[in-house]
Amino acid sequence: MPHSPRTAHAPDADEIARLRTLLARGRWFGALPQPLQAALLGAARWRRLDAGTRLFARGDPDSGLYCVVEGVVRIGSTTAEGLEAVLSQMETAQWFGEIALFDRGPRTHDADAVVASRLLWVPRERLEDLIADEPLWWRHFGELLAEKIRAVFAGMEQLALLPASARIARRLHAMADGHGMMAPGAERLRISVNQAQLGAMLSLTRQTVSEVLRDFEVRGWLRRHYGEVELLDIEALRQVGDVTA
Repeated sequence: MPHSPRTAHAPDADEIARLRTLLARGRWFGALPQPLQAALLGAARWRRLDAGTRLFARGDPDSGLYCVVEGVVRIGSTTAEGLEAVLSQMETAQWFGEIALFDRGPRTHDADAVVASRLLWVPRERLEDLIADEPLWWRHFGELLAEKIRAVFAGMEQLALLPASARIARRLHAMADGHGMMAPGAERLRISVNQAQLGAMLSLTRQTVSEVLRDFEVRGWLRRHYGEVELLDIEALRQVGDVTA
């Protein structure tokens, strides 16, 4: 897989104004004080990825913090035998890459562009400058990390306790809400995921995922498209996801 993201210029003043509105759809960025929002965007650079391009690989050194502005970035790993594990898919207004900021360790997973994508990138050295100027950043970056930990714990619970239909319903609902990272009212109704990817996230076969999605579609809760699932009744999916085995 290509490993050559393209770097562009820093956002200009007009772009930053538009970005602040767009990224406020994310719970974490939207909750930052406005001076810190401005400081973070002022430290950012554009990063463009072609479809199928690898942003970073498991074991790579820390390169900084990223946010998806347009497109989809898949976080996961692949074994030597070609088996894929998909942890999550990051979409517009979702930030990622903060783990290495805390432990200075290597990347924990691969990050690949599912489609042509445009990201904001805050290099590691710029993050350290922000923290040196305002130590309160540690608390805010800790809150970003805590969002991910909550999502991981919820995913572990799904695999341990829920039947296939509830796992799929809960994961679709979580993806619509950015795994708790989207601001209220900013849910996505079109989820960029195919049946194989959804199965890889939930340890289910593609056949099982297809059968469950077909049932949900007949009930009028969603509509399947090529590479996407359109959610028509999020509340129904939430209720199904609340049913334990």
